[in-house]
Amino acid sequence: MEPFKAYLNSRFTASCTSGTQLFREIRERGYGGNVQAVRRHVAKLREGTAEPVRSDLPSPRRITSWIMRPRETLTDQEVDRPLDVKIACPDIARACDLARRFHDLLGKRRGEFLLERIRQAEQDGPAPVRSFAGFLRQDLAAVTAGLTLEWSSGKVEGNVNRIKTVKRAMYGRASFRLLRIRVLTRS
Repeated sequence: MEPFKAYLNSRFTASCTSGTQLFREIRERGYGGNVQAVRRHVAKLREGTAEPVRSDLPSPRRITSWIMRPRETLTDQEVDRPLDVKIACPDIARACDLARRFHDLLGKRRGEFLLERIRQAEQDGPAPVRSFAGFLRQDLAAVTAGLTLEWSSGKVEGNVNRIKTVKRAMYGRASFRLLRIRVLTRS
């Protein structure tokens, strides 16, 4: 049944949940097993305990791009694929929902909801998301300010990064005087 699991999973996510119907479909595709095996697999899909089909799962980078990109920029296939992944791995489904909520906070600068989102992540999220929420809680005032205030240290950080890059390029080659001239002329 292994070669047919990817097809069964995709049909299950497309709302075809009848084991008998799925058995007929894969029998037409060359399946030689019995209907009970198909029904057991469908029952595991319903419970969320089915083993994911490894060859059918996309890379973590691809899943992340589906989660973080706005829905209107996704193709029809890219909209459907996350459903398959969510069924294969319930932790990804929870992480996806929480990531979208955090992304909404960042995009709309709604820092007043940060504490609520952190609590949701700590209660309902998989281990990496809970860890991320714990780091946010450690510096809650600064993160909230970054999400609500219009001021930012981005320009200062950019200049510091530029100066460090020039300094690294000149390491061991010249004096401080030449470094000073290069920094001032690159402004």
